Amino acid sequence: MSEKQNVLHGFRDFIMRGNVVDLAVAVVIGAAFTKVVNAVVEGTINPLVGAFGTQDLEMYSSCLKGPCETVNGEAVGILIRWGSVISAGLTFLLTAAVVYFIMILPMARLKARLDARKAPQDEAPAAKTELDILTEIRDELIAQRTAAPLATVAATDGPQAPATAPDGGPGRTVAPPRSGS
Repeated sequence: MSEKQNVLHGFRDFIMRGNVVDLAVAVVIGAAFTKVVNAVVEGTINPLVGAFGTQDLEMYSSCLKGPCETVNGEAVGILIRWGSVISAGLTFLLTAAVVYFIMILPMARLKARLDARKAPQDEAPAAKTELDILTEIRDELIAQRTAAPLATVAATDGPQAPATAPDGGPGRTVAPPRSGS
């Protein structure tokens, strides 16, 4: 019984996911929209093409081999129906254009506007992490530790020439030993 409930629970979770519902809506809208596009192609595009030839694009064809005839119920020759390919291509292009200009483009503009409204709120400085604060404290302590002996020597003995590295080249500046202590 528990296994059956897990299966039903998993199925419910699958159905309730957002992308499954969106896909179902897209299929239903696409099916209805295909009828509209087909009506536009048959009612507008085909008559425009009919001004130059036959009104039905499906009628455009070529025979590849021999005469394309039906003899005794048997087709003779190889018929290429390129008109139906053009009709399907026009239907696809019209569908894609309408979907882009009526659905995608306005949604992209709306999303850009919403993102632009949210952008000023997102520009707040990011909160420092504990690691960032500890790094700053460490750097300040190192700066204080290295600056304090130099400041003391400079105040008591006056300006000193920087010390050189043991190899005689330029190196880290170190304070000379104090005299009298």
